[in-house]
Amino acid sequence: MIQEEPLVPFSVGEVIFGDGRLTVIAGPCVIESREHALMMAHELQRRAQRVGLDFVFKSSFDKANRSSHESFRGLGMRVGLEILRAVREETGAPVTTDVHETVQVEEVAETVDILQIPAFLCRQTDLIAAAARTGRAVNVKKGQFLSPYDARNIVRKARAAGCTRLLLTERGVTFGYNNLVVDMRSFPIMRRFGVPVVFDVTHALQLPGGLGHATGGQAEFIEPLARAGVAVGIDAIFLEVHNDPSRAPSDGPNMLPLERFEPLLETLCAVHEAVRRSAASA
Repeated sequence: MIQEEPLVPFSVGEVIFGDGRLTVIAGPCVIESREHALMMAHELQRRAQRVGLDFVFKSSFDKANRSSHESFRGLGMRVGLEILRAVREETGAPVTTDVHETVQVEEVAETVDILQIPAFLCRQTDLIAAAARTGRAVNVKKGQFLSPYDARNIVRKARAAGCTRLLLTERGVTFGYNNLVVDMRSFPIMRRFGVPVVFDVTHALQLPGGLGHATGGQAEFIEPLARAGVAVGIDAIFLEVHNDPSRAPSDGPNMLPLERFEPLLETLCAVHEAVRRSAASA
């Protein structure tokens, strides 16, 4: 039996997590150029606003865990942060990106609103503590190798270092070779630790190393999995979105095409409202 802790809502800019509303965190997997990042940020924000959802822009300046050393990793931290700063200034939306090493944390925290700890690094105590000490909100992705119960240790580490604004993200668990599966029980389990939970549905549909030299994916299942996650009860949906996934330099096979973004959000809003009404009448 898990001892449930109270969930205290918190804000990141004008976005509030944990108060019952649904937020969308979205953007292309990796920053490709200033023009592309700004175009995607404006388009995603506009479509999220049309359906009434709060929006956070996400993109990475470096993809440090690519399958091949020949794969595109990004534009680097200096250029990437300049672009994220421009996105933040032009859209007014909060931005988030990954940090991979403790030496990156302070500089990245000067630009972004939420520091993201990648799944493979979720047990790195020094990295979590460094992110927590910045005072920024922190989103830790639960590793593919962890049970939801193990995520309680992540929460304890972050809180011990002073983090009061923490998100936990589910992105699937390793299921045999080159496959992931999502245990929907993880959302209510992790939420009992007193933190808002996020469903990274597009990364949950990766086929790690499935193409031999690169990771494959099953983007055709994004909509049903996203609906299921919202129905179970989450605070935010995380979607990697691209205007042309077939030409994306990273995660193309599991990214959501831009034209499917708004219709999906409309459906998720309807599911979220139905769950809210049901809970209110129970």
